[in-house]
Formats: sequence, structure tokens, C-alpha cells
Amino acid sequence: MNSGSQNITQNLFSENDEATWKRRWKMLYAAVAGYAMDGLDMLILSFAMAAIIKEFGISYAEGGWIATYTLIGAVLGGYFFGIAADYMGRVRVFALTIVIFSIFTGLCAVAQSVNELNIYRFLAGLGLGGEFGIGMTLVAETWPAEKRARATAGVAIGWQLGVVMAAVLAAIVMPLYGWRGLFLVGALPALFAAWSRRNLPEPDIWVERKARTKIIAAKQSVGGTLSPEEQDLLANASKFPLMHLFVDGRKTIITFSLTVMTSVQNFGYYGIMIWLPTILMQKHGLSLNKTTTWMVVTVLGMIVGIYLFGYLADRVGRRPVYMTFYLGSAASVWIYSGLTDPMQLLVGGAVLGFFCNGTMAGFGALLSEHYTTDARSTAQNFIFNSGRAVGGFAPVIIGMLAQQYTLSGALAVLAFIYIAAAVNLFFLVPETKGAALK
Repeated sequence: MNSGSQNITQNLFSENDEATWKRRWKMLYAAVAGYAMDGLDMLILSFAMAAIIKEFGISYAEGGWIATYTLIGAVLGGYFFGIAADYMGRVRVFALTIVIFSIFTGLCAVAQSVNELNIYRFLAGLGLGGEFGIGMTLVAETWPAEKRARATAGVAIGWQLGVVMAAVLAAIVMPLYGWRGLFLVGALPALFAAWSRRNLPEPDIWVERKARTKIIAAKQSVGGTLSPEEQDLLANASKFPLMHLFVDGRKTIITFSLTVMTSVQNFGYYGIMIWLPTILMQKHGLSLNKTTTWMVVTVLGMIVGIYLFGYLADRVGRRPVYMTFYLGSAASVWIYSGLTDPMQLLVGGAVLGFFCNGTMAGFGALLSEHYTTDARSTAQNFIFNSGRAVGGFAPVIIGMLAQQYTLSGALAVLAFIYIAAAVNLFFLVPETKGAALK
């Protein structure tokens, strides 16, 4: 038995009884609600952008900066709050992030200038950035290994639910109360997400790790002899969490490779969702209503893809499912760029969403299994938000390529990016199915 273990064991998530599963589901619901706020926020801004540009009399480029400031805040917030959650506790920081987001999203409704709005969007982004990584960490650390990918897939579906919620709120609220009312009402679901986190306990593995580290440090301070295992645990706990991602050459390569994977996922998502509606309207002459139908079908395809990815990743492994979805993404993007028939475009959109965003399901489990409890939240948020930062350039890069070639041709370039991701995975990322978290 480990030193002091009789005083540090917490068995809230280690059993298979009804009470334990109730706690696991509550943790999952809280994480889903948080990531739904991420999707809700980004889409609310999209629906409100035209009205914001008109009211403040700004250019499209200045309007684009509103979204950019949000993204910058999300990336920086992800880094900061990921580290904070490893030090201070997942649940405590998780609750703080959603409160920050809800306050500053609500304040957007009273912004009197575009500069003021940019400040509120940046600060809301700070809270938003922590949601994905901390929520994924909480679920990964509290659900059993054999269902870990399915549980984290549920968190990933939260974004799509937020997208749907944004579309519904925009249709109901904007005609009556304008873009300001949309932001004000948009803060309400965030308050519900904050409420859902009441009384959430910290994961067993985090509580026990912190308690055991404290006991070992106390033992060392009075001249006690530490075992090699205790020395290793204390050394790891004393490292700055971000350093765990680059502790040696092998871990640095894995961190880089996982960042490539999250970059490809975000690049593909933003590239497809920003530009394909334009292709549908300009190249294929579809109306706004038909384009909206396409968006809904594509999001449904994404939800099915995420769920199935998580299920298969638990059954057959992370690597084979990622390889299948990357190759499917490459093929579907390439084929879709050449379609012309409206029905083919509709069905193709669902297939596109299925493969290209289905990979979101695997990151929560995959990233959690490659890093220890001392840095798990840091790893989740650093790697995913670095990918989000890279993916944020997708609309610009695809737009530049479209000017020189065609928009369909520019999107076809994504096929080669997905193939590159598959090669990266094959050579550099080991399998972790069923791995016990450390």
C-alpha cells in the first residue's frame, strides 16, 4: 500500500454502483453544457455580425476582428485555465470559466462602441477557452477506461447542440430584440451551465494525487527516506504542468503530433463551415433557406459521426478509427468539391460532416491517456487551443487560395491536409485504448 494511502483514498468514481454512475452522468452533463456554450457563442456572433456592422458603421474587416479577438481570448484562456485546473482543481476552475463567459457575453448587449465590444468578446473568450479541456479532463478521469472515448464523444457533441441552440435563439430573438437581445439571452444558457456544476466533486485521481504528494513532501521535510516511486512522483508534481508536455524527446514528438491532429480538425471545421455555404449559394445558386437546410443536415452528420467514432474507438482502438476517419474525410472533401446536383450536395454535406468533425470525439480520451494527472488539463487545453489557433487561419487561407484558383478547388486542398494527418498519426502517435490513467 502506498505511503499514507489510508488517508487519501476517495472512492466517488471507482465503483460500478448506481450512485457512482449518477455522479459520472452529472459530470458528463456539466461538461456537455460547457462545450455547448462554446458552439453557442461562436454561432451567435455569426448571426449577429451583419447587424453589428450596420449599427457601428464598420467594415467587414473590422467586423472580422470581433471574431478574432474572441478567438485570441479563447486560446489564451485555454492555456491559462488549463494550467490553473491542474494546480487548483478541475471543478473549481471549471465553474469559474463559465461564470466569466456568462458575465462578459451578457455585457456585449450594452456595448456602446466596437472597441468596448471587442474587450467584452476577448474577456468572454478567456472563459470560453477553458471549457473544452477541463470538461474533457473531468469526464476522462471519472468514467471507466472501456467507455472513456464514448463519454468524451458526448462532450464533443455539446458543440453541435450549441450550434443548434444559436440558430433557434437567433430566429426567435433577433427579429424582436436585435443583436443586443441575442447576446443577453445567450448568457442565460451559460448561467444554467454554471448551475449544473454545483456540488460536483473533484475526480478521485486528482484528489489522491494531491494528497499523496503532500504526504511525501512532508515525509521528505522531516528527513524521511523516499522510495524511487515517491521520488519520481514528487519530482513530477513539482514540475510546471506545461513542462510535462516536453519532458523528453519522445513526449515532445507526441505533443507535436497531437497538436497537428487538433490543428487539422479545427482547420477543416472552420474551413468547411465558413466557406461551403458561400459555395452553395454562389456556385450552385441555392437559396438561403436551402443553404440552412444543408447546414442542419451537415450538423446532424457531425453528431452521428462523433457518436460512432467514440463507440468504435472504445471497441477497436483510437488509431484505426482515426485512420479511417481521416481517409474518409480526404475522400469526402475531394468528391464533394465536384458535386453539382442539389440532392447530392445535401447527402454529401452529411457525409462530409460525419467524417470531418467525427474526429472531435477522440481527442478527450486520446489526450488524457498520453499525460499524467499532474498535467492532464494543461495538455488538453494547450494542445486543443493551439489547434484552434491554427484552425482560425483556415477561412483566410482558403479565401486566398480561392482568389487565385476557385473556392471549390481551394477546399479540395483540405483532402491533402487530412492525408497528411493520417501519415502523422500512423508514424508518431501510439495506441492508448484501455490505458489506465496515471
